[in-house]
Amino acid sequence: MIGLLSRLLIPNRAAADDPAVRRACGALCGGVGILLNLLLFAGKLLAGLLSGSIAVTADAFNNLSDAASSGVTLAGFRLAGRRGDCEHPFGHGRAEYIAGLIVAVVILWMGLELGLDAVRRILRPSAVALHPAALGAMVAALPVKLYMFAFNRSVGRKIDSPALFAAAADSLGDACADLAVLAGMLLAHFTGWLLDGWLGLGVALSILWGGVSALRQSAGPLLGAPPRRDFVERVEAIVRQCPRVVGLHDLRVHEYGPGRVMVSLHAEVPADGNLLELHDEIDAAERRLNAELGCEAVIHMDPVADEDDETAALHRRILAVLRAALDRRVTLHDFRAARLDGRLRVSFDALVPYDVTEANETLQTRVRGIVEALDPGIDADVTVDRPFVEG
Repeated sequence: MIGLLSRLLIPNRAAADDPAVRRACGALCGGVGILLNLLLFAGKLLAGLLSGSIAVTADAFNNLSDAASSGVTLAGFRLAGRRGDCEHPFGHGRAEYIAGLIVAVVILWMGLELGLDAVRRILRPSAVALHPAALGAMVAALPVKLYMFAFNRSVGRKIDSPALFAAAADSLGDACADLAVLAGMLLAHFTGWLLDGWLGLGVALSILWGGVSALRQSAGPLLGAPPRRDFVERVEAIVRQCPRVVGLHDLRVHEYGPGRVMVSLHAEVPADGNLLELHDEIDAAERRLNAELGCEAVIHMDPVADEDDETAALHRRILAVLRAALDRRVTLHDFRAARLDGRLRVSFDALVPYDVTEANETLQTRVRGIVEALDPGIDADVTVDRPFVEG
């Protein structure tokens, strides 16, 4: 069924990197989600009213919120596919994340309302009849939700969409909640235990948990989440293909939506190299990054001179002391040492993990003090950086 829908509605579905294919996949998943969730809402609401079950009614409104979520996701994919304009030169790709943020707020609001209803039922419990309609609705919902889980996960893998992965996880959670409600209904019927309010509360908590997860997943890219480690490694590998690049640092990745990535970094090159030849190599690296990763890249050439034995030994000594004092993951770059007016002028950038929670200004003063304490003849010029990639 999944393959049939894809073949009928997305003729060029194999080109997963094509923005038009991505938009079509999002529209397909959104449309299927709206239709199936509205059908589940209608069936469960009727069953909940007939049986008087707050758990079934809560689950019905959960499906209604899922239908609304699918609608917002559909709108987000459509808006995200628009090209850049004078007001949004980097395109509208982040609309997909904004849609996810709206969905998360709707889910949280729905979970809170249903939770309050469930608490009221717990405080004032009442018997729930095992109505055939309620039983049929919950049994029918299970395969539907499992299908939606498989459908969203399959398409999400094809286009690498966090929004569809979240929808798949939500569908799987709904299937588990349906199973729990069904089991509770049968248990209450055969034992007489009044569990309806507790089951409704469980459904509400499940909805709230899904809302929190969706909120975190959507807010991360909007706030500036670090790039994936595998992406960073591919960028580094491509840049290091340049024969005269001896190192790189200050890698920054800015994402303006799926497929809209800008990369900037500093590439270390020999200070005595031919400027025009080095420039050609860096231009070639930028073109390879665009061709292989689909990102716009800006590479700054950072000239470095070979360290003499004294400078190399000082470099190793300072690095060892800072790692012992701060964190073993500290690294140094742009390291220079020169004697001026009888004193040793040392300058470098120290990359310090966020686990070291002191403010950068405080760390800068602290690092300078550590270095200058090594030798009274040292003057240190220190800049503290933080990593822009996953640890």
